[in-house]
Amino acid sequence: MPTRLLILPLLLACALAPPAHAGEGIFVGAAEDAARSPDPVVSKTKMDIAKLAGFDAIRMTSIWSPGQSAPTPHELLVLRNAGAAAQLNGIRLILSVYHKDQRTTPLTARARADFASYVATIAREVPGISDYIIGNEPNLNLFWMPQYTRTGANAAAPAYVRLLAQTYDAVKAVSPDVNVIGGSISPRGQDKYPSKRHTHSPTTFIPDMGTAYRKSRRTRPIMDAFAFHPYLIPSRLPPTFRFKNPKNTTVALSDYDKLTRLLARAFDGTAQAGSTLPIVYDEFGYQSIIPPHKQRFYTNLDSPAARDAIPEATQAAYYRQALAIAQCQPNVTGILLFHVTDESDARTWQSGVFYADDTPKSSLPAVRQAALAAQRGTHAACPRPKRVNPVDEVVFPPQAPAPGEAPAPGEPPSAIAPDVESPGPDPAKRQVQLVCAQACRFVARLERVLAPGAAFSAEPAQRPNALRVDGFTSPRNRHTVQFPLDPLAPGTYQYVIRVTAVGKAGTAVTRFSDPFTVPAPQPEESEPAPSPGAQP
Repeated sequence: MPTRLLILPLLLACALAPPAHAGEGIFVGAAEDAARSPDPVVSKTKMDIAKLAGFDAIRMTSIWSPGQSAPTPHELLVLRNAGAAAQLNGIRLILSVYHKDQRTTPLTARARADFASYVATIAREVPGISDYIIGNEPNLNLFWMPQYTRTGANAAAPAYVRLLAQTYDAVKAVSPDVNVIGGSISPRGQDKYPSKRHTHSPTTFIPDMGTAYRKSRRTRPIMDAFAFHPYLIPSRLPPTFRFKNPKNTTVALSDYDKLTRLLARAFDGTAQAGSTLPIVYDEFGYQSIIPPHKQRFYTNLDSPAARDAIPEATQAAYYRQALAIAQCQPNVTGILLFHVTDESDARTWQSGVFYADDTPKSSLPAVRQAALAAQRGTHAACPRPKRVNPVDEVVFPPQAPAPGEAPAPGEPPSAIAPDVESPGPDPAKRQVQLVCAQACRFVARLERVLAPGAAFSAEPAQRPNALRVDGFTSPRNRHTVQFPLDPLAPGTYQYVIRVTAVGKAGTAVTRFSDPFTVPAPQPEESEPAPSPGAQP
């Protein structure tokens, strides 16, 4: 069956799905680089697939190399394409920036300055990205060396803290609204200096980050949120699995209390939040067994990594359990599965909800349903209140019916919606309703976006035709965000609102309206010229 027929029911479900609007909700997405493309059509297609999965966030990567103080024009083009495609789908784009491997670790003052400048340049030139994860698993020697000093002390944690602090300052100089996420810690490590593989467990690395921060006498934070990779190995372990031995240094998804104790030990009592720090699970996945009729789309299926897989029904059940667990953990703001679509090389990860040919697995409907429910805060009944999602509700202006189409049930025929320009100001136009569970700061924008298929230039990005409203709202108050009624040029537009709890940047929640179009004015019809000899 063609792919388009397989996903048609999901497209219809997307149109019917209600918006996410609960203070108990989290963002649910995937770590996925498929939308990194110089072709905007490819970027849009891959983001469409993520949207079909029910995801409202995508984490992409950008790799820094020594000597780079800014991304290349090609890299900026790729990121802008992905940013535009994500926004059109109502997807929050998170960028993970790190160096390639242990040989390119930014250890010198010059390398740290270049790295920080690289991230800050992206934040300035690609306004569609407002969340940055700094580094990747710095507690493992695969991504950070050296891990130890010659005397066996932790060398990686202090070096990573220096990089994180310098990058935080550079990015915040671009905009205080940008979210800097630190950590990105692997859930396991050896803590053995005399060994062939130098690594640190999170139980050691996180407190050592705190020790380095305290010794620096820094009076500013170094991160707004903390990223953690709680994936389990082997795949047969359910997300409810916990390590019973109190001396075990690994941290799993269900070891939330252990993780928050480590953060408290590291940072409580300093300018950096610890026990209340928002947490992002940015890598979590279960590989599924590839059925015979799909194996032609994969290579290396006989590898040991490929054999660590579970049936699709079990994958669906485990992902649903994981989303319920994450939704109920008070400091967790979101979880990112690994990936949307399987990697075709079976030595890597086949943990997506689509096969490598972009056709859906049988696990997709259940995962999609759970993702949408977790975003609304209704996937699980939680015993403890959520502390990091400030938003109760966001209501965007309704879409107007197409010419000749009847208005929605209960909507008066004269209702004015944002995709119809009418003469004269109307106070009911261009309003967004916001309800927060706690005191909130918001940045709301009405901005022009690229239509699907339109290409970016490689020149520095400017936010075109953007109307911006900043403000604050008190808890449980229905606040009306009123945009100026300035005429809009023809094009495609969206409302975007980013809300944070006052003084807590890591609690940022982003909501997008559906895109709408302001049509070009129709040319006036002119009277035909009189024929020769006609009487006046």
